[in-house]
Amino acid sequence: MMLFRKFHVKKDERALLFDRGDFVDILRPGEHLRFDPLRRLTVEKFGLGAPRFEHRLAEFLVKAEPALVEREFHVVELGPAEVGLRFENGVLAEVLAPNTRRLYWKGFLSQVFERIDISTDFTVEPKLAPQLVALGSTGFKAKLTGADVFGVQVPQFNVGVVYVDGKLHAVLEPGLTVFWRFGRDMRVEFADLRLQVIEVAGQEILTKDKVPLRVNLNAGYRVTDVLTAFGKQAKPVDYLYKELQFGLRAAVGTRTLDELLENKGLIDQVVAEHIARRVQGFGLEVESVGVKDIILPGEMKTILAKVVEAEKAALANVIRRREETSATRSLLNTARVMEDNPTALRLKELETLEKVTEKIDKISVFGGLDAVLKDLVKIR
Repeated sequence: MMLFRKFHVKKDERALLFDRGDFVDILRPGEHLRFDPLRRLTVEKFGLGAPRFEHRLAEFLVKAEPALVEREFHVVELGPAEVGLRFENGVLAEVLAPNTRRLYWKGFLSQVFERIDISTDFTVEPKLAPQLVALGSTGFKAKLTGADVFGVQVPQFNVGVVYVDGKLHAVLEPGLTVFWRFGRDMRVEFADLRLQVIEVAGQEILTKDKVPLRVNLNAGYRVTDVLTAFGKQAKPVDYLYKELQFGLRAAVGTRTLDELLENKGLIDQVVAEHIARRVQGFGLEVESVGVKDIILPGEMKTILAKVVEAEKAALANVIRRREETSATRSLLNTARVMEDNPTALRLKELETLEKVTEKIDKISVFGGLDAVLKDLVKIR
């Protein structure tokens, strides 16, 4: 009968020794000879290439065998506001969540552990951020097992407004920023700092004299103070759109159609003054306001066309009468001059003869030029 048993542990292994299922010892690399006449000893081997020790006895060993655990394992215990980083041979290999306790075999792998307090500042260091997240087609995802991160990629000319658990937390500059999430509800909104255009279209408004108009308006605006803009209203653009509507209704609804048609810039002026007052102190700036279209109902277009036609016809009659009066006055003045001046009358006769001869191909003269002139005068 064999009274002893030999157990072999490789250099890249560790083994747990059991006697009828009860833990006895941890076997290090080498040959181990144990007295076992009844064949009650068993071993369970672990490769050090996977250093994490996941076993039902992990908690037991920490409490019952502290010296053994200190010799064979790295023990990581994290509080509720701590994140752990495990580096293998200088490379980040794993992220450990808060309230974690784990054992890792000591062996040929060089392992370094780092604790990060995320109770107040939970922004990931910029040099560490690319190692934690990958940017996919649908957004960010964690690269490493156990990493619960929230990544924000802010485009150029924009800022990102980050909310944590429903409260405004920070304003981010363009670029990549990563946060430790771990139980926090996080979301981000982007604000474009460039000049933008907002359109208020299809507004049906009654004028003071009950004429329905459809008005389209454009406005150019920019965000000047992001914290103020997002701190005073949940959606600054929606607030601006609503106030432009109110300003447009105030400009159109308190004036008659004739007033609006006579001064087309009146709406722009009234809306600009209204919106300037309403956005003051709200982190917004409106640079321009302009009415794009004023659309009249079909029957009103017909009426206005007839009014314009009548006005133009009346104006044409006035101009025609004025010209006729001027021509008559000129003829009367000419007649007065000829009456008192025979020479002028003679010159007028010669002018008339010249006009007549221009339209005649051939003229036969009898009795000389004087007879022609005298007969012409008699004809007149």
